[in-house]
Amino acid sequence: MTGEAGSAALRELLLVVAVAAAGLLFAMMAAFAPWHPAASGDARAEVVELHSPVSPPDGPPGS
Repeated sequence: MTGEAGSAALRELLLVVAVAAAGLLFAMMAAFAPWHPAASGDARAEVVELHSPVSPPDGPPGS
């Protein structure tokens, strides 16, 4: 009985380690994979104009 329990525990532990290793592999592939180039070809950094939201009128709402 003890041998069967140890074998099952080892098999389960190996499965957990294999799934964790596969997850880390997929995460590293996603993190370090090259980004796809833009459709226009030469994708360069550009300044993007940002607009701040319009400030609310003075006073509490509904007055």
